[in-house]
Amino acid sequence: MAKRGNVFLMYHELERPGRSLSQTDPGYVRYIVTENDFRAQMEWISKSGFAGVSVGASLREPDRPAVVITFDDGCETDLLVAPPILKQFGFGATFYVTSGFLGKPGFMSATQLRELRELGFEIGCHSMTHPYLPDVEEAGLRREIVTAKNDLEQIVGTPVEHFSCPGGQCDDRVIAIAREGGYSSVATSEIRANDADTDRFALGRVAILRGVPLGIFSQICDGRILWKLRLRDRTNRAAKRALGNSSYDRLRSMLLGARSN
Repeated sequence: MAKRGNVFLMYHELERPGRSLSQTDPGYVRYIVTENDFRAQMEWISKSGFAGVSVGASLREPDRPAVVITFDDGCETDLLVAPPILKQFGFGATFYVTSGFLGKPGFMSATQLRELRELGFEIGCHSMTHPYLPDVEEAGLRREIVTAKNDLEQIVGTPVEHFSCPGGQCDDRVIAIAREGGYSSVATSEIRANDADTDRFALGRVAILRGVPLGIFSQICDGRILWKLRLRDRTNRAAKRALGNSSYDRLRSMLLGARSN
């Protein structure tokens, strides 16, 4: 049985033939979905009768059957690849931008970010420099959460109301500062659907990984497979707590690199 509530999908960079990725580390590449796969996934959502919506739209109408489409980081493909496909199906989306990445190779410029907003898409914040926020002292947290929000608002000229945590990691300090800073929601990477009763400062999302079969994608969107993904995620989180963030990330990259060779 499908889980009550709407599933929030998490995307990152999209791969277009002939265009280099912004990073080639195996731990990064596993989160990269090809342009063709992304189009097929959006087509499945459309044909299945779900609306494709932004975070804000879903929070305003939590009982509307929908799949929420989000992107993290602010890669240049957020403008070059995603919008034409989303527009084709009449979908909205939220683009969580890491403000300190703007203008770097592979990422949008400030001008491109304004263009994305002018296309009608919702802009959220994904911190200033993309650290694991629970590891940051309070002064640094305010810069990562509040100053980054202010910077993005100066660029796009509209309120930035939604925040997503780098690496999905959050704690009580992050939530408190986000509330004080004027955000309406905080998204983590806890695997669950969100409904009208979900805490808006603890929204769950599901990362869509490279090469996921369309059949599995469909089970993610309708919630049937979330319990299985949640069990696997809890194992990974336990390992990360035991090893620490940096050691866990290095080990994962080594294992993924060895697997790809």
